[in-house]
Amino acid sequence: MKTKKVNYSHLSAKQPIGIFDSGVGGLTVAKEIKRLLPNEDLIYFGDTKHLPYGEKSKEAIIEYSTKITNFLLAQNCKAIVIACNTATANALNEVMQSVAGKVPVIDVINPVAEKVSYEIHNNVGVIATKATVNSGLYKKSIRKHNKWIKVDELATPLLVPAIEEGFKNHPITHAIIYNYLSNSKLKNIETLILGCTHYPLLIDEIKQYYGNRVRVIDSPNIVANHLKIILDKYNLLNEGNSKPNYYFYLSDITKNFEKISKKFFGKTIDLELKVL
Repeated sequence: MKTKKVNYSHLSAKQPIGIFDSGVGGLTVAKEIKRLLPNEDLIYFGDTKHLPYGEKSKEAIIEYSTKITNFLLAQNCKAIVIACNTATANALNEVMQSVAGKVPVIDVINPVAEKVSYEIHNNVGVIATKATVNSGLYKKSIRKHNKWIKVDELATPLLVPAIEEGFKNHPITHAIIYNYLSNSKLKNIETLILGCTHYPLLIDEIKQYYGNRVRVIDSPNIVANHLKIILDKYNLLNEGNSKPNYYFYLSDITKNFEKISKKFFGKTIDLELKVL
C-alpha cells in the first residue's frame, strides 16, 4: 500500500509549534524543543482539568485530544506535538484524522521505540500509565522494528499524581519509585523507557535507584530531535526569530504547573485559562 505523499507548502516557518499534554509532563518535551530549536514560537496546552489521562477511558482521551488538536490548529500551528504518552497510545489515529494532513504530527512513542530498536538493547522495561500499558503500543512499536527485543511494561499510576502535587525529591516519591522499580517484571531489564512525559521530572531519583545498572532513556530529547528532522525536511525551521514567544493555555491553572513552567521558561511567562 502506497503512503500518501504529504504537502506542507501552505505552511510557513514563522508559524508556531503546538504542544499538548494532560499537565506538567509535556513541559519536559517543550523544554527540550526550546533548547534544540531556540527560534521557534511555542503554544502549549496543558489539560490540567482532566488529568491524569492514564485513569480515563479511551473515549474520553480521544475527546480531549481531538478538541485540543483543533484548538492548536485554530492557533495556526505548523506542527502538533502530542507530548503525552497516554494520548499517543489511545488517540493518535483520531488526532491524525483531525489534522487531515494539514500539518505534521509528532508523537512521543514511535520516535523513542524506533531509536531503541536500532540500538543495542535486549531487555527493555517500560513504566507508564495504565492506559498506555493497556494499549501495548510500546511493545508493538519496538517489536515492529526489532522482533528480538524483550519488552516488559509496568503500569505506575501513582507517579503522575505525585508529580502534579509537587512531590519531587520527597519521601513519598522515593517510596513509590522503590515499590515500582523493584517489581519482578523489571528484574532483568538493561534499559528503562520512561513511558510518560511526567516521569523525566523524576529522572534523577530513578537513576539513583539503578546506579549504573540500567540505562534510562531520555525520551524528550529523542522527540525534540525527531521534530527538528521533520521541520527541516519540509523547510519549516524558523531560523530568523531572535525573540520567540511562548504561550501557555491551561484548562485549570495549578500552582505546580506555574512553578515548573516558570522554572523551564523564565519568570515572565503568562498562563491563560482556556476551557474547551
